[in-house]
Amino acid sequence: MTPAPHDAASALAEAARTINAVQSLEETLDAIVRAALASVPGFDHVGISIVHKNGKVETMAATGQLVWELDAVQYELGEGPCLRALREEPLVVAEELRHDQRWPRYVPEAVNAGVRAQMAVQLYTEEETLGGLNMYSTVLDVVDPDAARMAELFATHAALALGRARRESQLEEALSSRQSIGTAIGLVMGRYQISQERAFQFLVRASSTGNIKLRDIAEEVVATANDQYTKQPTAD
Repeated sequence: MTPAPHDAASALAEAARTINAVQSLEETLDAIVRAALASVPGFDHVGISIVHKNGKVETMAATGQLVWELDAVQYELGEGPCLRALREEPLVVAEELRHDQRWPRYVPEAVNAGVRAQMAVQLYTEEETLGGLNMYSTVLDVVDPDAARMAELFATHAALALGRARRESQLEEALSSRQSIGTAIGLVMGRYQISQERAFQFLVRASSTGNIKLRDIAEEVVATANDQYTKQPTAD
């Protein structure tokens, strides 16, 4: 059933409040799929895919097991509405999926899983494609006329929230990495009685020689120091 205009506006407003009220990346992703399920008519399963910097596509949140399984099938086969929305079209609608000829290997898998219609919407900002919303219907063959419009409006809010959460997550990771590296430098300085610059170069050399990220080397140094400290006998 198509929602009335005022109901649609209310649903979008509530969705925007929901996905912007949380802080962590994981909470934001979970809120996006739950809000999309409640806001976009005609779909009973929703997931969200993220595009990593290396190009890998990964499902990060979903409302049910069907999403995890069928998203994975699309990644493995290299075809399907999800990937098409990420790479070619910002909005992909697949009605009466069993008759769709665009994805000959994927469609039989989806139909066997009970999917009758599907829609995928790209989440993007002016700078980059962040990921996509993947929507599955096991109850309807035809996509509600207003579903695409609702999904695109919702995707705008979702992309902004996801972009913000990703930036905050990256900032927290960077700060954590800097703290670990700083602590590791101090430990190396104390252990070998060398300057800060030489301690930093020591870590860089270890990172380069072992082909290991500097952050991981630093965390290993800190972890080893913590382990040695906890194993020291305590004074009576």
